[in-house]
Formats: sequence, structure tokens, C-alpha cells
Amino acid sequence: MGCECSKFSDCFGSEETKPVARVPDNESIGKSEFDLPAFREFTIDQLRTATSGFAVENIVSEHGEKAPNVVYKGKLDNQRRIAVKRFNRSAWPDARQFLDEARAVGQLRNQRLANLLGCCFEGEERLLVAEFMPNETLAKHLFHWENQPMKWSMRLRVALHLAQALEYCTSKGRALYHDLNAYRIVFDDEGNPRLSCFGLMKNSRDGRSYSTNLAFTPPEYLRTGGITPESVIYSFGTLLLDLLSGKHIPPSHALDLIRDRNIQMLTDSCLEGQFSNDEGTELVRLASRCLQYEPRERPNTKSLVTALIPLQKDLEVPSHVLMGIPQDAAALNLSPLGEASLRMDLTAIHEVLEMIGYKDDEGAATELSFQMWTNQMQDTLTSKKKGDVAFRQKEFRTAIECYTQFIDVGTMVSPTVFARRSLSYLISNMPEEALNDAVQAQVISPLWHVASYLQASALFTLGKENEAHIALREGSVLESKKNATT
Repeated sequence: MGCECSKFSDCFGSEETKPVARVPDNESIGKSEFDLPAFREFTIDQLRTATSGFAVENIVSEHGEKAPNVVYKGKLDNQRRIAVKRFNRSAWPDARQFLDEARAVGQLRNQRLANLLGCCFEGEERLLVAEFMPNETLAKHLFHWENQPMKWSMRLRVALHLAQALEYCTSKGRALYHDLNAYRIVFDDEGNPRLSCFGLMKNSRDGRSYSTNLAFTPPEYLRTGGITPESVIYSFGTLLLDLLSGKHIPPSHALDLIRDRNIQMLTDSCLEGQFSNDEGTELVRLASRCLQYEPRERPNTKSLVTALIPLQKDLEVPSHVLMGIPQDAAALNLSPLGEASLRMDLTAIHEVLEMIGYKDDEGAATELSFQMWTNQMQDTLTSKKKGDVAFRQKEFRTAIECYTQFIDVGTMVSPTVFARRSLSYLISNMPEEALNDAVQAQVISPLWHVASYLQASALFTLGKENEAHIALREGSVLESKKNATT
């Protein structure tokens, strides 16, 4: 399956001497400002709350509910956004083995990884908790793009960041990565590519290391069913082909095209004019080396990084610009409610909440028991009505008292009540309480944009600018999705 030439220069011509780009190496990456909490163990209740009860709306796996191990997005009490991988029931029967593996991966900390923050192993439950990356996967941007194809310089950056991630893992004794593919590369808030830590663990104790089409698996895996560090390099080669072609081309077909010098058939037509023949040839050369049939003939991670650094372009351009990802509120095209949240215009937010009333409670979980026929239930509904009157008349301290009476009884659940009490807390200069209520409103109704906007206002009040802008962006996305379906 590999190229039969003994020297790749025979296939592709002589190498040019190129200036070395100033790209940070792994050592400088590790020394930069990078603050993450230590690995910890979570309870299932904490993760259930963070994901709104593992709501279908919070599934971020590319294959949705049918995936054997589903990934959810969530938010912890401290507002840190997380990705939660929930294994199927038969995976990892030995809790101690699962914990040991997770802890080992959890010791890794690097800006080229979507790092593992913790795990959960209660009863039959086995879950991993990682940093949440909000800007989709490489597969989405490369194969299913909507606004613009990925630029050549960004594709080169993806290749380098991935190589650096693998080199870091190798240096820490975690050279094996299971099923490396375009779905394992995710993009952070700044649009920078990161390697998901989930692939550093198998899908189960005795699970297969590859779940993708066998046409893309290393030849030694087909022979023995096992993988080695060299197998990961083979998968890296398939990803280089993905980046070059914008398609998922089987390696055997790609190598046939290379041997026939039909490299143009390998390159993405969307990239026309963005790179020279020499640059394309260099990437093809590197992919060919990675795809050698004999594992010992493939390069190691350090040589991959060395080969990719000189190819980097547009180093001064941030990744989010190359990716076309908005980074400021103006680019979000905020609605009046979003603008009010950004300005912390609490009067304007009050007017919007008063206008929409309780219509967004439709579909929210409501728990009613026989108490609804009792005096206690009547008193509960009365306290809610009194709260609504006080809210309308801007008597916010009274509104807080009445809504608290309604919430404490717990027989009915209303995201709107939490939202109204949240705003009442904000106006009463109680931002921590306001933030807690806005989070509770979203736990009840995960897709409700109002809850995100209220979180943004509370976070702005608390001086947490970065978290506030993230919440604002989430609210804008949720509102746009809602408007698109109505």
C-alpha cells in the first residue's frame, strides 16, 4: 500500500530550503498562561444537572442518539462549560480500571488538547468530562461547510496543531490514540483546533480501537487487531489527505493517484490559487510517508512537527478570522433582548419578560400531584399570581418573596418564574442569586435563549466579561434557531 520509491525526493523532486516560521513548540505552549482545574471525580447527579438531565437537545455527538457512547454539552455550577461522554452500559465493567485510565489521561494538560477534567463511575454509569469546544469538528468544517470552505493556511494550522498534540501525548507516555479522524478534532472559542482527549481512552475496556470504515484503518490493525504508536501516524496521514482534498479519500486510492502523479485529483478545487505546487507536493510527500505499509517506515511525531512548521502561512491572522467565526457582540447581530442584556438595560429586559409572559413555559417539565386539589396548591398558585402582580408593578423585593414561596413548594416547575426572580435579583443588586436562577431556568428549558441572556447580564454585573460574552453568544444562537423554526 505504501509508495514503492526508496526516496520520496525521487517521486516529488528535490526539497527546497524554506525559512522557518516562528511557531510555538510544545514546550512554550506548556509554559504559556494555561489554567485548568485538576482532574476530579463527579457525581452522576452533578452531571445530570449540568446537562439538564442528559437532554436530547444537549447531544453534540456527530451521530446523535444512535452513537454507542453519546457526548453531551453541559455547564457546571461555576459556569464552566463541559463536554460529557456517557459510555453505554456494557462498557468498562471494572470501575477501578476505568478510573485508573481516566486519571492517567486526566494528568495531561496542553493547549493543543480538549483536556479531560474528570470522570464519574457510579453504579453502571461511566462518564468522562472534558473541556467543551463550541465551534464544531473538523469534519463539519471540512466536509459539511455552509458559509466558506476552510482556507489552505487554516488547514496547515490544523495539521501542525494536531501533530503538536500527538507529540505532547507521546512525550507524556500516551502515544496511543484510538480512531484518530476528523470528528476527533474540535475548535475552541478562538477557532483554534484541538485534539479531543476522548480518543486517548478506548470506547470500552475490551473495545475496538477503530470504529470507522476499515478502508481507513492501518494495515497492521487489520492483521492483528491491535494498534501501536505507528498506527496513529497512519491515521494522521489519512487526516492530511482529508485536509488536502476536502474529502474522505481511502488511502489506497490516494496512493494510487500519487504513484500515477495525479496529485491534482487529490486537491480540493475550493483551494485553487491558495497554495503553490511545492506546498501541495510537500503535504502529499508527508502524507505518503505516514501511509507506508510497514509501520517502521513511518515518521514519528517529532519529525511531523518539524516538517509542518516551515509550511505555516498567515501566522499573524487569528484562527477565528481564518475560520470566519464571529468574536464580538456586533458580529452576532443581536436582537433587542440580546442588546439589552449586553448593555445590562434591566428596564428593557423587564419589558420583554412582561410582554412574553409565560408562553415559553410550554413544553417545560411540570410536576403536579394530588396536592393541586388541596388548599396548599391553591396557596402556591396564589403566591405566583401575587409575584406576577408585584413584578408587573416593579415591586421587585415583593416579587422575590412571592416567587420564592412558589418555587419552594416544588409542585410546579416554571422557567419563567426563575427568569422573573432572576431579573428581580439583578435589579435588587443580588447578581449571584440572579445567576443561579438564570442557570436553573436553563436546566428546566435547555433551549430557552432568555435564560442565556439573563446569565450574560448577571455575569457582566459580576465582572466576568469572558463568561458573559460566551453566554451572550449562546443566547443569540438559541434565539436564531428558535426564530428559524417559527
